[in-house]
Amino acid sequence: MRYSNYFLPTLKETPADAEVVSHKLMLRSGMMNKLAAGIYNYLPLGLRVIRKVENIVRDCMNEAGAIEVLMASVQPAELWEESGRWGYYGNELLRFKDRHQRDFCMGPTHEEVITDIVRSYVKSYRQLPVNLYQMQTKFRDEVRPRFGLMRGREFIMKDAYSFDTTEEGANNSYQKMRNAYCKIFEACGLEYRMVDADSGAIGGSFSHEFMVLAETGEDMVISCDKCDYAANVEKAIVIDKGEVATAPMLEVKRVVTKAAHTVADVAAMLSLPPNQIVKTMIVVADEVLVAVLIRGDHELNEAKIKNLLGAAVVELATAAQIVEATGGPIGYSGPVGLKLPIYADNAVKYLRNICVGGNEKEIHLEGVNLERDFKVRQFADLRNAEAGDSCPVCTGSYLNTRGIEVGHIFKLGTKYSEAMKATFLDADGKSNDIIMGCYGIGIGRTAAAAIEQNHDENGIIFPMAIAPFHVIITMVNPKDEEVARASVELYDDLQKAGIEVLLDDRDERPGAKFKDADLIGIPLRVTVGARGLKEGLFELQERRSGEREMLPIAETAQTIVSRVRKALNLRG
Repeated sequence: MRYSNYFLPTLKETPADAEVVSHKLMLRSGMMNKLAAGIYNYLPLGLRVIRKVENIVRDCMNEAGAIEVLMASVQPAELWEESGRWGYYGNELLRFKDRHQRDFCMGPTHEEVITDIVRSYVKSYRQLPVNLYQMQTKFRDEVRPRFGLMRGREFIMKDAYSFDTTEEGANNSYQKMRNAYCKIFEACGLEYRMVDADSGAIGGSFSHEFMVLAETGEDMVISCDKCDYAANVEKAIVIDKGEVATAPMLEVKRVVTKAAHTVADVAAMLSLPPNQIVKTMIVVADEVLVAVLIRGDHELNEAKIKNLLGAAVVELATAAQIVEATGGPIGYSGPVGLKLPIYADNAVKYLRNICVGGNEKEIHLEGVNLERDFKVRQFADLRNAEAGDSCPVCTGSYLNTRGIEVGHIFKLGTKYSEAMKATFLDADGKSNDIIMGCYGIGIGRTAAAAIEQNHDENGIIFPMAIAPFHVIITMVNPKDEEVARASVELYDDLQKAGIEVLLDDRDERPGAKFKDADLIGIPLRVTVGARGLKEGLFELQERRSGEREMLPIAETAQTIVSRVRKALNLRG
């Protein structure tokens, strides 16, 4: 492709609303442009990257035995009502009516549709197992879309769904997808971790997330420093060490804590360590108020309390709900005399003489003890894991790293097949619910995550596998006939060898061309100038390392072909 004939509108300045690195660089490099909040157009350069990711995903899915389909993006409400998610999914589901006043939604995911397809055609165990996947545009009406493709409203997703007759078969399908996902992210040239994850709104018995590691990642990845255990912050297990408190119990003392309603404020005012203060969090679990006790230096994990209670929705109570339930304002809630079910993190179990809110404005209580002053309905692991916590698998300790979720796989079980009556007849003629799995990859998100992981102050550094072009040839002076001729000859030779080349034949200053080449992140750059031609040499520079070397003109094409093929793990 000749740059002069290509549509590649790079920007010198970063758009004001771009926050994270990938968002900034994808806009500046002309990969995409913003249409509305969380909605982007893919421009030619960006689309090439998207297609590269899609092709890698498609190859690995096909190799794993999955079969590609394409489902409608507009979905009827009836299917969502059957599964029970029409009212549950929330405002992220974009609902609308057609001209006949029938309810529809823009699909944020396709469990209902694929289950409807399979139940329509699959009747016997002889037709299973089957795994169907698609590449499709999804829409989730995020309340605050941000970070470009990281958290957009419209996005491209690969979603796959497996259907099996037995738990053993379902586990085998799940393992195939785990292996396929590892191959996908390795083939994309990304550093990633597979972590235990919470199933969230999709449901199911267990799941794993695939995280691309990046310092700018919005997700916390908890991993062991000695073994392979890893989980996201919602799922990471905090083991109950069973410490025993030995201090004698003190009498409860009522203290005035004027203008102190955070743990830090109270700790400073009363000269207490934060781990001796217990926060009483009032939460709403499926419209029922409950209290959750967490040590002052720990953070509540809403996913864990949700799973403990078997609740569909858990959220923090409003200020008005807190006043009504406790009699005091936010920041002063406590368990003593509280007429709500109380749940507590395991760490609270072993504390003595704690400080808690007094359920009254500017009042806290010191010397409070579990055995004497309040009762807990149930103790459990209810907090976020932290660096230094013990690994539940070995003797190691947790490390915290940042990551970007790019894939998520779920063991769904019969959640959807039972609700939607997707059944099969076994060898004895008995009807059974089909056992399902669900497997998603964010295509655009993977491209953005690759940029978050691979960039420098000058721009993007694409891995070869997903780079929009393998090589850019920069003509220092395209008006020089010898420079133009040599550049075109190299361009033709590389194209004939199957190398994807961008020929920068623009009549621009060399410095501007070099800046654009760095910005768009093409792995290899060949500079063709009059000085080098006189010596019979081309300059080859690697984008990642910045290393430059002068190559004989006759050897340049083959050298590039070899390096590209090596980077792509290709033969011949």
